[in-house]
Amino acid sequence: MRFHSDLHMHSKYSRACSRDSDLEHLAWWARRKGVTLMGTGDLTHPVWFERLSESLVPAEPGLFRLREEIDRDVARTLPPSLASAEVRFMLSTEVSTIYRRGDRTRKIHHLVYMPDFAAAERFNRELAKVGNLAADGRPILGLDSRDLLETVLDSGEGAYLVPAHVWTPWFGVFGSKSGFDTVEECYGELSDHIFALETGLSSDPAMNWRVSALDRYRLVSHSDAHSPPMVARETTVFETELDYFAVLDALRTGDGYAGTVEFFPEEGKYHVDGHRGCGVRMTPRETRERGGRCPVCGRPLTVGVLSRVEDLADRPEGARPAGVPGFRSLVPLPEIVGEVLGAGPKTKKVAREIDDLTAALGPELAILQDVPMDDIAAHSPPLAEAVGRLRRGEVIRDPGYDGVFGSIRFFRPGELDRVAAEAAAPTLF
Repeated sequence: MRFHSDLHMHSKYSRACSRDSDLEHLAWWARRKGVTLMGTGDLTHPVWFERLSESLVPAEPGLFRLREEIDRDVARTLPPSLASAEVRFMLSTEVSTIYRRGDRTRKIHHLVYMPDFAAAERFNRELAKVGNLAADGRPILGLDSRDLLETVLDSGEGAYLVPAHVWTPWFGVFGSKSGFDTVEECYGELSDHIFALETGLSSDPAMNWRVSALDRYRLVSHSDAHSPPMVARETTVFETELDYFAVLDALRTGDGYAGTVEFFPEEGKYHVDGHRGCGVRMTPRETRERGGRCPVCGRPLTVGVLSRVEDLADRPEGARPAGVPGFRSLVPLPEIVGEVLGAGPKTKKVAREIDDLTAALGPELAILQDVPMDDIAAHSPPLAEAVGRLRRGEVIRDPGYDGVFGSIRFFRPGELDRVAAEAAAPTLF
C-alpha cells in the first residue's frame, strides 16, 4: 500500500511544545492531514512513556494503534470522510547530544526508532545513566554521537537511528556551527549502520543530490511538529506493507521508498545566510564576498543550509542521481487559504474554511496533490487558482534566514482581486 508517514514530532513534555501535543490530538490531525504512520516522539520521557504504554496497543508488526475506546472518541469529532482512516504509531524520539570532538563542541540531533516497548525500555535505562530523562521530552545528553548509535543498536533487533535535520546550522550533522563534513566523521566505525538522513525544512532532495557522498542514503522528510497542527508539513511516502520492519527494509534498500513531500526549502528558517538581529539576509556568494561577517555589526553571520550545501557539493545545480524517487513541494493548506482570505493561517476564519473543505474533499494532502481542480473551484475559484499554481511550482519565494521562517506566496499585489473578479463575472453560453 502507498501511505504518508510523519516520524518526527514531539509531545507536550518537550520544551516549547503545545499542551495539546498528546496522542489524541496527534491522531486527529493525522487523519485531517492524510498521514497513516506517525511517530510517537519523546519515548525517553518517563511520563510520556507511561502514557504510551497505557494508550497504545499492538497492531501490525512493530506498530501500534490507539486503544479502541480512545480512537473511537477521536473519530467521533471528525467528518465521515476522515474518521475511518487508519492511524498507526511507531515508537520514536529525538535525542540531542552535546560533546567535544576535534577541539570543537558538537551539537547533533538524532531520531531514534524502537520496534517494541521492551527495546525502548532497555534504551531508556541506558540513557538514564547519562542524563536526566525527565527534564525534557527531547533529552540533552553529554554523549558522543557514535556512542548513542551504539546504545541504539544494543537495544534490540530493528532499533535504528536517523540523523535529524542534517543541515541545520546549530544541531545538524552537517551544520555550519557544530557539525561534521561527513557521516563517517560523526559516527565513526559504526557509520555503516546509518542508511537514512532527514533533510530538514530548509533543504530538499534536489539540494542534497548535489553531494555525491549522500547517494547511499535514503532522504527522509518529517514535520518536526511542536504542535499537532504542524503534522505533515513534510512527510515520507512508502509503498510497503504497513509494518515497522517493511519500512525499515525500505529505508535500508530503497525498495518501497517512494520519495517525500517537502516544504519549499526557502520557507525553512535557515535556508540562506543572515543575521536576524540586524535584519541582514545574504546569498552564499554575498557571504563569501564579505568574509562571512554581517555588514551592519561585523559579527559572524549564521551560515545557512544553501551555503553549507555549496561547501560540500561536488555536482552542479540540477544534477540528479540515477534511479532516485522524486518529491513534491507543497505549502500547508492553512497558509494558502489564509492568503486567499486575507487572514492569518491560525485564525478561526481560516480554520472554518478548512473544516468545510476537508469535510467535502478529504484530507489536506489529497486536496493539495490529487483532488480535481474543478472540485476545488466549486468551493473557491481563487483557492483552485492557488492550488494549481502550487502544483505547477509557480510560487513567489521569500527565503528564511537565521531562525526567521521564509514565506511562499501565490499572488502579487492586486492579482488576487483580479482572479476573484474573473471568477465572479457571469459566463455567457
